[in-house]
Amino acid sequence: MEYTVSREGTTLVTLHEGTDTTACSAAEKKLSEQLAGLESPVSVVEWSVLETEVYEHPAAPFDPYTVVATFRMTVAVDAGTESEAIDRGVVVIDQVLEDGPLESITYTDEAAVSTV
Repeated sequence: MEYTVSREGTTLVTLHEGTDTTACSAAEKKLSEQLAGLESPVSVVEWSVLETEVYEHPAAPFDPYTVVATFRMTVAVDAGTESEAIDRGVVVIDQVLEDGPLESITYTDEAAVSTV
């Protein structure tokens, strides 16, 4: 049976911008591009950037902003049960994100599963 498994998390995006607002917008764009470029052995059904917030302001005029961005990733997996689907989906999401360019990934919830 085919299931989708979703997981939300946060990551840090470091970049040079002029204001809090432009830093958050630029971080959302950068993370979206990074998520779109991730490669996966299974189908990444959906990903989205849910929220961005300045984590650390520049300490000096030319220092970068660090923005915390919340994201959700959903993958499709074949499994016999919901429990197996969660196990497989979590492994796939972890691997895809680990192989990508994201910094300091922290999951903010348990994986959610649904049937396709």
